[in-house]
Amino acid sequence: MSGIDYAEKIPNNVNIAGDRTLQRALEHWQPHFLQWWHEMGPSDFEKAEVYLRTATSVDAQGWAHYGAVRMPDYRWGIFLADAVPDRRIGFGDQMGEPVWQQVPGEYRSTLRRLIVTQGDTEPASVEQQRLLGHTCPSLYDLRNLFQVNVEEGRHLWAMVYLLHAYFGRDGREEAEELLARHSGDRDKPRILTTFNEPITDWMSFYCFTYFTDRDGKYQLKSFAESAFDPLSRTCRFMLTEEAHHMFVGETGIGRVVKRTLEVMKELGTDDPAKLRAHGALELPLVQKYLNFWCSSSLDLFGSEISSNSAANFASGMKGRPDESQYADHVLRGASYRLQTPDGEQEAPMLNALNEVMRESYLKDCEIGLKRWNRQIERAGFDFRLSLPSSRFRRSIGAWAGLPVDPQGRLIPKEQFHQRLADWTPSEDDKAFVRSLQQRVAEPGKMAAWIAPPERGINNLPVDYEYVKLR
Repeated sequence: MSGIDYAEKIPNNVNIAGDRTLQRALEHWQPHFLQWWHEMGPSDFEKAEVYLRTATSVDAQGWAHYGAVRMPDYRWGIFLADAVPDRRIGFGDQMGEPVWQQVPGEYRSTLRRLIVTQGDTEPASVEQQRLLGHTCPSLYDLRNLFQVNVEEGRHLWAMVYLLHAYFGRDGREEAEELLARHSGDRDKPRILTTFNEPITDWMSFYCFTYFTDRDGKYQLKSFAESAFDPLSRTCRFMLTEEAHHMFVGETGIGRVVKRTLEVMKELGTDDPAKLRAHGALELPLVQKYLNFWCSSSLDLFGSEISSNSAANFASGMKGRPDESQYADHVLRGASYRLQTPDGEQEAPMLNALNEVMRESYLKDCEIGLKRWNRQIERAGFDFRLSLPSSRFRRSIGAWAGLPVDPQGRLIPKEQFHQRLADWTPSEDDKAFVRSLQQRVAEPGKMAAWIAPPERGINNLPVDYEYVKLR
């Protein structure tokens, strides 16, 4: 089952050819996808030859092939991780029962909504990033952007397959709608707010792949626990590809920090004006970007108290990431204490699962912070990057719309609005960062505001021509 059949019009390891109705439906959708890619994918790079990885297997070892390919010719396909023999539901009220190979009627609409919402994020991020290629800091970074883009396109295929294969006409209509909505569109925007945020510079891209793709990791890990086995298997393989996206974010931010520290040492100052005049992002500006994208991504987990999350867990549709690490997999008698604007409150654990996942996510986000702060400490500077409080700049849940500073303290509303530009990128900040975004497209060359990577891709040198612009 691990091998992928590339002789098919749509590469897959799920035997699409064995279901002619499904095959015709997906082959009907395929040209619509390619048209969407042409119109909304990376702008003006369709003729470029890009050094991309393509999945050849769903085995953990040696699962991808690397080679030069034009992005419109990339072999997007449908790949599910191998089935686990006699897999059982691992949580909720039906724990221990066999997993579902078909969608139970009572969960049909909820599962469809969950799959559509996840699927909607994949093309959205491609649309958000479609113009970034024109301002790439190097061919190495340009290739990484395009690798993220084609894999987000493949993740769309993963969700579209489930809609077509298991949800009939409703699923086919939802698959069409996934190409009809567009990031930032006034009339038909993407479902989740974060995926309508413009990404006009590479610092935003690195933060998006660090924070927002990490949220994607947590959502996929939740679905990987699902009792609906095709969804679980789909997401298990998607997680293999998702790891690279977070790597791009973490190393990208780290390289920005490294270059800033080099300039600070060279000039002997941390004065923002002098650093900017030398073409570097001062560390407090990096902190503003972290504040914006982290707080934006935190809303993706939903409200602190949620009857939907309780129902999804109890039914077996959506578990906690790494469910096996917990002792209690049913949670009927468990409770959870959380902070609200009215003080500490106790809630049923089932209803607080969004907050449990958000806390786990923030601990995961700290890993990069520790690495970046070690860079700063080794360079001899007294500055520490940090994550904002989970209460800061929230638009969903108990803290939605409240004037909370990055440390989590309630402050007067007027003070909050006056100081927001001190905590998140102001229009002047964004204009400065955009002014640095001059395309560097010679092999081995790097924009002056970011340090080179420590190593190249797939054991190739950093100065390899990762994208051949023709």
